[in-house]
Amino acid sequence: MSDKDKLISEEDGVGLSRKLTRKDINIRPPWYLGPGFLLFWVLLFFAVVIPLFYRLPTSLTIEDDNEGEFIGDRAYNTLNNLVNIGPKVTGSNANEVDAVAYLLNEIADIKKELLEELFTLEIDIQKATGSHIYYDMLEMYQGVQNIVVKLSPKRSTSESYLLVNSHFDSVANSPAAGDDCFMVATMLEVLRVMATTRQSFEHPVVFLFNGDEEMGMQASHGFITQHKWAPNCKAVVNLDAAGSGGREILFQTGPSHAWLATYYKESAKHPFATTLAEEIFQMGLVPSDTDYRIFTRYGNIPGVDMGQAINGFIYHTKYDRIDVIPRGSIQNTGDNLLSLVRNLANATELHDTEAYKNGQAVYFDFLGLFVINYSEETGKTLNYCAAGATLILVFISLWRMSAVARLSSCGVWQRLIMLVTLQIIAFVLALGMPLLVAYVFDSFGLSLTYFSSPALLIGLYICPALIGLGLPITIYYQSQQNNKLPITYHLQLALHSWVVVLALLAIGGTAYGLRSIYIITILIIFYGISLALNLLTTLHDRGYSWAGLVIASQVMPFLYNSYLFYIFIVVLTPMNGRSGSASNPDTTIAALAALGAVTSFGFLLPLTNIFRRPWSVLLTLLLVTGVTIFLACGTQIGFPYRQRTNSARHVRRIFYEYDGSVSKDDSGYLFNFQDRRQAQAFPGVNLTGAISQTSNCDTHMMCGVPLFDERWVGNRLQGMWLPREEPIVPPTPANLELLSKTVLNDTKTVRFEFRLTGPNYLSLFVQAYEDDYVTVSDWSFSRSYLEQKPALPLSYHMYITYGSNAPLEFSLDLTKANGDFNVPLFQLGVSSHNIGNKGDEHSVKFASTFPSYAVITDWPSLYQRYIF
Repeated sequence: MSDKDKLISEEDGVGLSRKLTRKDINIRPPWYLGPGFLLFWVLLFFAVVIPLFYRLPTSLTIEDDNEGEFIGDRAYNTLNNLVNIGPKVTGSNANEVDAVAYLLNEIADIKKELLEELFTLEIDIQKATGSHIYYDMLEMYQGVQNIVVKLSPKRSTSESYLLVNSHFDSVANSPAAGDDCFMVATMLEVLRVMATTRQSFEHPVVFLFNGDEEMGMQASHGFITQHKWAPNCKAVVNLDAAGSGGREILFQTGPSHAWLATYYKESAKHPFATTLAEEIFQMGLVPSDTDYRIFTRYGNIPGVDMGQAINGFIYHTKYDRIDVIPRGSIQNTGDNLLSLVRNLANATELHDTEAYKNGQAVYFDFLGLFVINYSEETGKTLNYCAAGATLILVFISLWRMSAVARLSSCGVWQRLIMLVTLQIIAFVLALGMPLLVAYVFDSFGLSLTYFSSPALLIGLYICPALIGLGLPITIYYQSQQNNKLPITYHLQLALHSWVVVLALLAIGGTAYGLRSIYIITILIIFYGISLALNLLTTLHDRGYSWAGLVIASQVMPFLYNSYLFYIFIVVLTPMNGRSGSASNPDTTIAALAALGAVTSFGFLLPLTNIFRRPWSVLLTLLLVTGVTIFLACGTQIGFPYRQRTNSARHVRRIFYEYDGSVSKDDSGYLFNFQDRRQAQAFPGVNLTGAISQTSNCDTHMMCGVPLFDERWVGNRLQGMWLPREEPIVPPTPANLELLSKTVLNDTKTVRFEFRLTGPNYLSLFVQAYEDDYVTVSDWSFSRSYLEQKPALPLSYHMYITYGSNAPLEFSLDLTKANGDFNVPLFQLGVSSHNIGNKGDEHSVKFASTFPSYAVITDWPSLYQRYIF
């Protein structure tokens, strides 16, 4: 044997002989297997992850009549009846009369079947009036309805109740099959099963069917702050929806009650949960909220928050119909809910929840097959130990490389440090390249091209992320072909450097308090296992033999991470698409796709350097990206719209001056675009004369228009005003009456008293002339909101919802140092909304010109600005 081909051998500390030949090292598979290697993992995703993600159980029929089990078909029939009522807006006859009557009839039927020897069933109809602070608004409500049912075991003496909640109201244009009739029907069936089977439980269960969630979670606030049973409610199961027709996801638990996740794990027959969803939701990255926040904040009770989240494209639209909900979906939710409620109703922790307040939980399901959960403290220990143990294994591996290759340890460590630097660069490129694509597309007005064709995400974001992730390591690997260190060791070092980066991220993220670091810990553990096995055998030093264990160890992490990030792309794509036009939604989706690619392929992509011509892999990815960009930009495939929601108001504005004269009285259409493309999404619609709201926002309090809620306020600068000649006459205008103006005893404060009447939805905007040293010192509204002074240019915003209408009388106290009250002191804006009314014939005709994919949420509004 020549010197060139001689054996490189070394004896290790336990006497094992490690042999490498340059001939063995240079045996590499053909180049075309490199792209095939990546294709294998893509096919694995579609063969395993996708079927499990969309898997649903078979719905039980009424004929099955399995005692004690949730009957999906019966719940589906209930859902159909609720949907047939139509849109159920708070204050409407459909919500306050029809829906209430239907629910009471269903509950009465359940009471007839009640096992009276075991249970009692009490029904209470609550009409609540109150207020709470939400964002920068004061949410006020009057006469909103709750249907409250308490199911109690006769033999129990427990004074601790379990609360189960969902809402039966809807937005204006939606039959609300998914949001939230689905959960109401599920609750009714759970109540029926528990009341009519002999399986008892310890704690009474309160079923809250609340009649006002959509307009600011007001009915839940009315219950938890005022109802006679509320003080006894010790935990809550909240049910809501931001989609329709799939599996429900557990996306919030606690706070600070890890035992709730354990009960979910033990109960859920079809689990779907992740701590990452909880952290994303609580960071405010999801443009939505639920009653769960009301219960935990104002009731100070822990709980779980579960909701439908698949197919969010139809959320709050006329397409939220029962025909998009398979029966298996309601069976899935019913099985989980029935089991969870039964277990929680027997929970020892309910007797004294404060005693079990032991921190947050880490929880996640694996492909919907099972749940893993543990406490946050256990998670910290696991994260630190996994990172530390794997770093030790990397140190041992480096020592072995140095010994076998007869190189100094310093030389091997230098290469590792260089590779760690390259991996950090690769990580930045993997995130940066998809974000760059998102930015460029948005700059050319081409955001949301993937919205109706999600397959485009592969070429637009995933392939660029993989290119960025693989480029630095491929360049490095190709530059080390004639290095003294065997080339296979360079590839192992590349993987070692990646796990070092992950370990540093795990340590830093854990120290910061991120529970979702478990995602990185999974990657570290599985790579650490493969490395340990390679070190315990001769595989570590036998050419590319070690790669087999690495590949096998990555199957589970790949399946989980691709599953996890697919969840968030599916859920957040429609959510971000309707989150308003102020920000680019593509950046969020690009970041999620990039993170999914990085966590799924971080240990796999460097292995493509085992094959000949590894550049072929990067070129293949580049080709896919190029073809996708062409399809997205140059064909109808990239046209984003199928079903979209945009908001418009038919507005009349009247500005009254200090002397009572009218300085402005005009009418027009006010647009609050829900997506990034704004008006360009509606080719063919005559928007001639439309102007941006920016100038109005600079000169008028609250832009001089009837901003409806926090979303309208947040998106106000992106609003558009289209004047029209015909005056708009709201069917129920607001009327503000000044009852009195009284200077109080201190002579520096004046009190104004008003009476306000109008439709079921009103807003008051109050802004003092602070330049003249005027302040609002007191009022008849919430004192805590008065002290939470909004930052200019925003005003105080009182948002008022009536379940049953009645005049609102209120007072404002203004203080001025010089006591001169015969000058303008403050502006008062009255915004009134006739929700459910489509307006006059001109408005109906104009709305009909929008394309079929546009869902227009519109109604007549009146804005009156007064100066007092």
